[in-house]
Amino acid sequence: MNKGRVVLAGGSGFLGTMLSRYLVDGGYDVVILTRSPEVSAENVIQVQWDGKTVGEWATFLKGAEAVVNLTGKSVNCRYTERNRQEIIDSRVSSVNTIASAISRCANPPRSWIQAGSLAIYGNAGDKTCDETALSGTGFSVETCKLWENSFEAAVTPSTRKVLLRIGLALAQEGALLASLSRLTRRFVGGAAGSGRQYMSWVHIQDLNEMFLWAIEHVDVAGTFNATGPCPVTNSDFMQALRSALHRPWSPPLPVWAVHIGARLMDTEPQLILTGRRCVPRRFADIGFSFCFPNLDLALSDIYP
Repeated sequence: MNKGRVVLAGGSGFLGTMLSRYLVDGGYDVVILTRSPEVSAENVIQVQWDGKTVGEWATFLKGAEAVVNLTGKSVNCRYTERNRQEIIDSRVSSVNTIASAISRCANPPRSWIQAGSLAIYGNAGDKTCDETALSGTGFSVETCKLWENSFEAAVTPSTRKVLLRIGLALAQEGALLASLSRLTRRFVGGAAGSGRQYMSWVHIQDLNEMFLWAIEHVDVAGTFNATGPCPVTNSDFMQALRSALHRPWSPPLPVWAVHIGARLMDTEPQLILTGRRCVPRRFADIGFSFCFPNLDLALSDIYP
């Protein structure tokens, strides 16, 4: 039975591709809004959009079950002034554009699911962060605030709004796990720096189910941490990954080596040297059940 239409803005990336497959398997038609549309497949239509202007793509919002906004320049880059501005603009502009399209829609989508980031909590150390935790400081935090403020300011009286602050999504296809696995297979899978920074991770299947809950459950509204229930330190994460890939202990990478490696990979060392210990309290409160609540179980599924 067809369950209706879901529009995925910025849906051609990793998260969008995984979610699109999941939704189609669950009986939904999917419309992917992307800068570079490819040939549409069964139950999946790709439509041109630039994340800045309301165009023909807006017609697909009419009567949709949901619009899910995953748009945003990847933070896996050097934080030059140009890249910083693109990171901010791509997020804020897409939110404002969708808000404008919904306001013009005679039959607006029933729900708007907006991607956010756990980075809003900053480099939180050992502090456990649920949805009530205070935000931190720094560029990533300020970006998240601008992003969330734009979403909160959008007036959509007929469209339920949900913000998902997404953790590190684990799947073989994901860039993060692919990079760490590649290093680990080459026997350089040690902890980064002190290894005490926390990694708040979530298996892609559980993340997809969180999106589905946000779409289908009318009592789901507001801000949710979309992450697994058991965050681990970087040291413990790498130990579990070495075990899953059958690799021996590796020495930790000192901070200076992480900085050199980050420069060679054209990214920021803070992405691996900082972290936060986040928990999905609101999802737990509404009875969400995880298929992969602990890291060993998740990795054994990804690397059987």
